[in-house]
Amino acid sequence: MEDRIRIGVSACLLGQPVRFDGSHKHDRYLTGTLGEYLEFVPVCPEVEAGFPTPRETFRLVGDPENPRFMTTRTQVDHTERMAAWAEKRVCELETENLCGFIFKSDSPSSGLERVKVYNAKGMAEKKGVGMFARAFIRNFPLLPVEEEGRLNDAKLRETFIEQIFTLKRWRETLALPPGMKHLVDFHSRHKLLIMAHSPKQYQILGQWVAQGKGISLDNLWLRYQEMLSSALRQNPTNKKNANVLQHILGYFKKELTPDEKQEALEGIENYARGLVPLIVPVTLMNHYVRKYHQPYLRDQYYLNPHPLELQLRNHA
Repeated sequence: MEDRIRIGVSACLLGQPVRFDGSHKHDRYLTGTLGEYLEFVPVCPEVEAGFPTPRETFRLVGDPENPRFMTTRTQVDHTERMAAWAEKRVCELETENLCGFIFKSDSPSSGLERVKVYNAKGMAEKKGVGMFARAFIRNFPLLPVEEEGRLNDAKLRETFIEQIFTLKRWRETLALPPGMKHLVDFHSRHKLLIMAHSPKQYQILGQWVAQGKGISLDNLWLRYQEMLSSALRQNPTNKKNANVLQHILGYFKKELTPDEKQEALEGIENYARGLVPLIVPVTLMNHYVRKYHQPYLRDQYYLNPHPLELQLRNHA
């Protein structure tokens, strides 16, 4: 368990019977597939704030940017109670060393986006954020966050998982004795992974690391983490991944036979056209790395960013 990545998660997604009617929303992908690699810290805002199970449902009412938290039928306002609990809970979570959070979608307390907010006429607009989710992202602006429903999208799922695994490695780097060499090593190993998410921010981060002696170490590390977080939130596309794969292929220009080069180019082209999943050209590149003993690429997390068992690159 010590090697598992700790993330927060809405308790109902783990199968805990905490919903308003005493039911749950057990997500077996979380507890099964991801559960092999993650350690969950469950949170149920409504139960932890002292509301019973079963209970009357809640809704957000008023201004989407600053809504009230009210019971649906009796229209009792519990905004201050929920807000006070949320602020207390996010402070407690600072000690949990979380690398991310998975929220329950559509929840007035935990929904991350497009939560219904009702106006004075009782009409709903999907413009809200759950009260606890809002407090969490305000307190942890650099942590990866996602909703369980969006994790059904293969590309969004891969992006989120890459974020939390990278953050885990970043935390391990921060735990080392202070020194510029550790930042240089981290950046060197993550170059291609960052490039696949954001070529522009990849260039900026490289410039910062290269000019690191002119910036205070604490300030540089903070700025680096902020931009790293921003870069990794951008989804890789077929075009960006194909560009990285072409970049990798350039390291073998003196070793590959004409047939091997043609095979690699065809694999990249077929991936770029959406005919094969990313795992196909990546597997071929890993084969060349081992065959031709390419030390720089061997250390690149882009080629092995997360366990193969998660099958995150198996979608076309």
